[in-house]
Amino acid sequence: MQEILKKTFGGLSAQYYIRQLFFGSLFAALIIYAVITGGKPIQFSMIALLAVNTLLYPYSRFVYESIVGFIMGDNVFFLNAIFMIIMKIFTMMICWSFAIFIAPIGLAYLYYHHSKTAS
Repeated sequence: MQEILKKTFGGLSAQYYIRQLFFGSLFAALIIYAVITGGKPIQFSMIALLAVNTLLYPYSRFVYESIVGFIMGDNVFFLNAIFMIIMKIFTMMICWSFAIFIAPIGLAYLYYHHSKTAS
C-alpha cells in the first residue's frame, strides 16, 4: 500500500507540487473570502470539497500541462501578455474546479510511469 501511495501521490517533484498547491490554495481562499463576505456560514461539505480540489490540483495541472506539451511540442508562440495571463488563470481555474475528476488520470499515469521505471 505504501508503494502505491509513493508511486502516485509522491510522483511529482516537491517543488512542482508546492508551487501548484500555492496557486490552488488561492482559489480556495478566494471562495472562502467570497462566502464569508456574503454573510453566509461555511458548511463542512464546502470546506471538504475545497480541500480535496486544492490537494488534487497539482495532479490535475500535471495532466493539463502534459496534454498541452504533447499537442504543442517545442513550439513557441508570441502573444499579448495580458491575454496569456487571462488564459493561464482561466485554465488554472478549470483545472482546480475539476481536479477531483482530472487528477485520477494523472495519478494513474504517475503510478504506471514509476512502476515501469522501477522494473
